[in-house]
Amino acid sequence: MKSVACRRAAVAAAVLAGYALASSALAQQTSGAQDVSGIWWVTKYGPKIEIIGGGDIPYNDKGKAEYQNNVAGLKDGSITDEARRVCVPDGIPRILGNPYPFLIVPAHGHMVMTYELNHVIRIIIMDQKQVSAEELEITPYYSGHSVGHWDGDTLVVETAGYNDSTFLDATGAPHSDQMTTVERIRKISGGAQLENVVTVTDPEYLAKPFSARFVYDAHPEVRIDASYNCGETHRDISGVPGVTEARRARGP
Repeated sequence: MKSVACRRAAVAAAVLAGYALASSALAQQTSGAQDVSGIWWVTKYGPKIEIIGGGDIPYNDKGKAEYQNNVAGLKDGSITDEARRVCVPDGIPRILGNPYPFLIVPAHGHMVMTYELNHVIRIIIMDQKQVSAEELEITPYYSGHSVGHWDGDTLVVETAGYNDSTFLDATGAPHSDQMTTVERIRKISGGAQLENVVTVTDPEYLAKPFSARFVYDAHPEVRIDASYNCGETHRDISGVPGVTEARRARGP
């Protein structure tokens, strides 16, 4: 228990350190269109990922079989959603649709995304090559290894080196460790909203890549709560469209 407490304290300290860096980082950020910094909160929540163009995740036969196994296992308790049981990171793209706020700040050649949910901190290394294939294989991460660059006003984040321990969404949709993602993130609505269009590729489980779109409102009045832990009473998210419906569907 002591090690868990220490780990939580260390992560919380890292989150708070992000705030300390924020003021100086924001002052140093690139002016003009190349700016996605701020506190953002998803405009709606759904347990199942919504594919651009509609329909279901385009799994191949192996992916379909694994998905069916996950759905059955979550129902009978033989499979655990570790992100909700022991608070491991949700992974991409699941965390992109989570109903809690998150922070984006630039910091010395990096973009840092700090999610309130499960204290997840994503570090995007800017204008650098992806790490070697050997490192991607040896040290897979829940949120992968991310590199980014600007394409006009859009932050492009390319991620590889995922482990296969997360789901694509809350229904248990699986992915393999061969999955890669590309996120295109930009401000819209005059800067009042943020858009993230993520494309998921997985040659082991998918018949073809698919894309999903997430939209967030700006919430400069919100402060990320570093003390939150999954399963604990926390911020009221009932106002996020879709949350109440998801809770009713899940049942007691």
